[in-house]
Order: sequence, then C-alpha cells, then structure tokens
Amino acid sequence: MDNDNKNKKFSAYKILARFSRGNRRFFALAVITAAAAIFFAFLTPQVVGFTIDSVIGSKPPELPGFLMDMLRSVGGLGFLTSHIVFCALGVVTAALLWSAFNYISRVNIAKGTEKFVKNLRSALFRHTQYLPFSWHMENLTGDIIQRCTSDVETAQRFVSQQLLEVVRTVILVAFAAVFMLSMNVRMSLIIFAFMPVVIAYTMFFHRRIARKFLDCDETEGELTVLVQENLTGVRVVRAFGREKYETERFDKKLGTYTDKWVSLGYTLGLYWGVGDIVSAAELLIVIAYGAYLAANGVITLGTLLIFISYTQTLAWPIRSLGRVISEMSKTGVSLRRIGKILEAEPERKRPKEHAPPLDRDIVFDGVSFSHGDQQVLHDLSFTIKSGTTFGILGATGSGKSTITYLLNRLYDVPDGSGKITIGGVDIRDIDKRYLRKNVGLVLQEPFLFSKTIFENIDIASRSGDLEKVRVKSGIAAIDEDIGAFPRGYDTMVGERGVTLSGGQKQRVAIARTLMTGAPIMIFDDSMSSLDTETDAMIRDALRQDVHGATVILVSHRINTLKDADVILVLEGGRIEEMGSHAELLARDGHYRRVYEMQGGAM
Repeated sequence: MDNDNKNKKFSAYKILARFSRGNRRFFALAVITAAAAIFFAFLTPQVVGFTIDSVIGSKPPELPGFLMDMLRSVGGLGFLTSHIVFCALGVVTAALLWSAFNYISRVNIAKGTEKFVKNLRSALFRHTQYLPFSWHMENLTGDIIQRCTSDVETAQRFVSQQLLEVVRTVILVAFAAVFMLSMNVRMSLIIFAFMPVVIAYTMFFHRRIARKFLDCDETEGELTVLVQENLTGVRVVRAFGREKYETERFDKKLGTYTDKWVSLGYTLGLYWGVGDIVSAAELLIVIAYGAYLAANGVITLGTLLIFISYTQTLAWPIRSLGRVISEMSKTGVSLRRIGKILEAEPERKRPKEHAPPLDRDIVFDGVSFSHGDQQVLHDLSFTIKSGTTFGILGATGSGKSTITYLLNRLYDVPDGSGKITIGGVDIRDIDKRYLRKNVGLVLQEPFLFSKTIFENIDIASRSGDLEKVRVKSGIAAIDEDIGAFPRGYDTMVGERGVTLSGGQKQRVAIARTLMTGAPIMIFDDSMSSLDTETDAMIRDALRQDVHGATVILVSHRINTLKDADVILVLEGGRIEEMGSHAELLARDGHYRRVYEMQGGAM
C-alpha cells in the first residue's frame, strides 16, 4: 500500500504525471514520430508545388543546396520533365513515410496509455481496499464504482486521443510557420491571423463546457447509484410491488440526466457552428487573396495550391481544439473526482502496533462513540472474560453492532473517548490485519461472493480441506442443505448469495468464521433468520467446537442469549443492566420485560 497520500492533493496534472511514470518513453517516442509524420505531411504539398512551378512550369527551382546537388546529379530539371513519374514517386514516398511514422506514433501512445490506465486502476482498487470502513459508509457505492470505471475511461480516451492531438497541433503550427513564412509572409499572416480568433472563442466556451460536463458527470453518478440500489434491493422492490414507482423514479432521474446532456449538446453545437463559419471564412479569404497575388505575379500557381493545402491541413487540428478542450474539461472533472478517492486517508499503522496473544480478557473502559453529531455509545465499561460466552441484548439503534465494529477496529475509538484492551493491550496498538484475522465477525446480513459454496466457506482460511469445511458446515447446520444441492459444495452461490435463503446465507457465513479458528468470535445478530430449533442446535454445536474461544453473541432474542455466561443489556447506547440469565430475570428489569414479551421460557 502506498503511504505517500497523506495531506496530498491529487490535481488532474499530478494524476497524469504520477501514473505515467515508467511509461514516459512511449509518450516521448509518440511525440517524436508524430513530428516526423507532420514533417512529411507538409513536404508532400511542397513536392506538388515544385512539380507544377519548376518541372511543368518555368520557375527556377528554389531548393536547399543538398537537394540541388542531387537534382544535378540525375540530369537536372530536364530529366524530371521527361521522367515526371519520379515526382509522383516523391509524393508517394512522402505519403508512405507519413503513414509509417503516424503508425509508430499511434502504437506508442496506445502502449503508454494502457500502462497509464493499468497503473491508475490498480492504485484506485488497492487504495479503496485500505480506506476506513467509515469512508465506505459515507460514500455511495454507485458513485465510487462510477469514479473507478467511467471516469477512468474518460481519462483513458483523453490520454490516448486528445493528449497527442494537442502535441500534434503545436508541432503542426510550428512546421506551418516555418514552411509558409519561407514562401510568402503576407499569405502566412492571413492564415495565422485566424488562430487567435479560434483560440478566443474556444476559451470562451471552455468554462461553460467544463461546468456542463461536471453537471452531467455528477448526474451520471446519481443515476448509477439509483440503478445499483435498485438491483441490490430487487427483492424488496418485488415484495412491495414498487416496480412502477421505481421505474418512474428512474425515468425522472434519467430525464434530468438527458436534459443536461442535451444542454451540453447545444453548447457544443454552437461551438462547432462558429468553428465552421470561421474555417469557411479563412479558406475563402486565402483563395481570394491568393488568386489576386497569383494573377499579379506575386506568387506562383504552385505556391497558391500549397497555401490552400496548408490552410486545409491546419483547419481540422485548430478546429478540433474544441473537441480537445471539451474532452480536456471532462477529463479534468473526471481526474479530480478520481483524485478525491486517492486523497482519502487510508487506515494507518500506529507507531507501536504489534501482535499480542488475543485469548485474553476484553475490557471496555469508558468507551464513547459518535457517528457525526449523533452519540451512539455513552461511557461503556465492562469486561468479557476470556473463554466465556458474552451476550449483548438491545433494541435496534442501541449500539450493539457499533460495539462489535469497535472491537474489530472497523471503527476506532477516538482519542479521549475511552479505550478497549485485550489482555491489557489497547487494541489501537494491535496490528489491524492481525486483529481482524483473530476476531471472527459474522454479520446479520452476511455478504457472499459469486463463487462456489466451498470457496465462500474456505475463503478466509484457504485450507482447501473439504472435510474440514464439511465439519464446520455441520456445526453451522448447513451441511445437509448443501448436500441436497445437485452440485453440493461446488454449487455457485450467485451474486450476493441470491441462490440461498436468508438463513442459509447466515449459516454459510457462520461456517466461514468457524473455519478461521479465531480466539474471539462475534455473532452480530447472525441467527436472526434461523428458526428456534436451528438456532439452539447451532449454539449447542458451538459450545462443543470453540474450545476456549471467547464468543460474543449479539441479538434481540432472549432465546439466543439465555445460555451466555454474562448478558449485557443496552438501552440508548448505555448499559441498562448486566448479569447471567437467571440474575437478570430476578431483577425484574428491562431484560425480564423483554423475556416476557417474547413468550417467557422457550
């Protein structure tokens, strides 16, 4: 993991510069060969003009010394006049060389671009893997995906196409200045006089285009989020018959997205329309003034044809500045959005992090925690004895899951808000990777990957041992269900586990955690989808299997917690009461009221 992101702002330029490291030779070669291609592109009209004026016509040749020596060595103009095919071969040769250098340039820009994009994608994915859990909770998944895909593709298109076009345009103008000024200054000045006009109206549209692209990009992110949420919650949509409502909501957002792109299209259309007028006016003036000079003998017909050719050669690159500016604006927006991810502070090691044994007592000492302005936990202090089963009971929003996230360091206890220790060691001083490997966590809504059931269960331990997987699956009361599938443990789970029921997914997740053999295991309401009989069967099997591991059961069901050694009752983020099942029933407090509401002894 790169650790050089702290306090760093990733501007569009910095992203381009950073992720092109190691590939700049490809970009350099692309520029050099592009310059060579442009040279031969400008040389072709020169050969045509020379043929018209000096080979077919009677104008004395005006060629560099080395070319005049070559011409004399083959017999002078008379030889070319009688063998005009060599002039045609000169045009063909220049065109072939232009094509060859242009090909080499394109190949190298493609190589450089793909390596740049590979570096960028790899860095983005790697960086998001190390961003805090809180960052992922604060940012919408659809928006993150859009930044890592669509925005990266925008940058890819710019680097592979528009970036080289900018360089080519600069080189093109430089060569044009040299060739045209050497032939006729007045004609050259007329052509170059239009360039400030083109640049001026391009810059005029630049800010408007950039702002509209930003609006479009942000709306696309919102649309992606909406689609992602709808696909993720497809069961809820079907269950509540919300298809029409969701379709209308999507159509409304899609309408906004379409309107923004149409508005951008109007702006771009106006830009191109102005460009057409300017280009047509330039060509008309060059032809008219050039014809006047040719009629008065100031320039030759060949020179006029060369200037017309150069005007047309310059017209498209100069006009394409609009497209380049548009893409540059869009790319700038995309790279800044990508930069927001790269700027996010990853999880970092504290100076004295280490890996102590975790089969020790867990102590919460005055722990408080807030989500933004909302206080979730208030000065919690309690001890979980090593090797015991500890239950946590509480209503929704009481802070049960937050306790498990703090223990797993998905959230860190803020400085000055108490501490959590294991064996006397502050967990903030324990290596996160080591801690999470040794604190098994089963969530209420477990996530399963689009892999086989075997791969999902064995994903953390990577044992490759089917027999061990079957044993742990038996403890989780899922082995028989898996055996009933046609392909058994080789059954594909499907995206987010859609081929399994809620209870089956929870049991697969329990088996996955049991495979780790962690000294601390947390079951965060992970049996909520199970029937009472299965719940009891799993808890009995757990007691026989964990062998001294500390088990933390989080639930709103008394039946799940009643056999725990100690049960903590939470209310509004505070400890309401704590003790064994029998002790809590004897107190006639909150626990007993919940017990009676759930039907008493079951």
